[in-house]
Amino acid sequence: MLRSGVDAATLAQAVGVDAKTVSRWIGGRVPHRTSRALVAKHLGEDEITLWPTSRPDQAPGASATAEIVGAWAHRADVPTDLWVSLLDGARERVDLLGYAYPFMFEITPQATETLAKRCAGGLRARIAVADPNCPHVAERDALEQLGGTLAGRIRLALHWLADLAATPNATVGLHSVHLYNSVFRFDDQMIVTPHIFRGHGYQHPTLYLRRLSGHGIFETFAEQFQQVWDTVRTWAAEPTTGTTPPHPSRTR
Repeated sequence: MLRSGVDAATLAQAVGVDAKTVSRWIGGRVPHRTSRALVAKHLGEDEITLWPTSRPDQAPGASATAEIVGAWAHRADVPTDLWVSLLDGARERVDLLGYAYPFMFEITPQATETLAKRCAGGLRARIAVADPNCPHVAERDALEQLGGTLAGRIRLALHWLADLAATPNATVGLHSVHLYNSVFRFDDQMIVTPHIFRGHGYQHPTLYLRRLSGHGIFETFAEQFQQVWDTVRTWAAEPTTGTTPPHPSRTR
């Protein structure tokens, strides 16, 4: 109220209550839902910021959250239609973080082309994969018992991302950090796969999240993405000669 230059009488009139009621709110009483919405709109603030206790599912440290839309025992159980709809529906940002995740470019033909078109329309895409030459990749490969194939999978993903890396509003970066989960964000929706010991990517349990507040579980993973992204080295495709692996969209 002080920031907005609004006194109790003015706010009371705008909301349709008496000034004494506003004084009770200032003293700590939580208004009814309709009044909360009106006050928040009049002051230009979020309701959850003014009265965090009004939504215990969104309060910091809450034991439960409504941001978890779905959960699966394994990433392989996530319906392909969901991945496609999230990719097609993104309008503002796409943030991808993992070691290689080539499945993202195999689930739908022209996946990178779709992203490129979205970026031309203003969408911002940030795609982080592991540096295939860093020690962490060799360690992860040994942990998952992949027989030395992880670096090759990353290079294949980078091959598919070559055109996208040269697209305005799209950035492909290489990270060299240990990951404890992979993050796939599409605007205010996100798929997260916590990594399990010796588990392969498709075996990891998976959460489907929708952002409801600035301090929920969604924001926790969004902040983690940003922290890793701050360490990445921007990657650009180099000219190649000879035969290169085909993009999955061109093999169907």
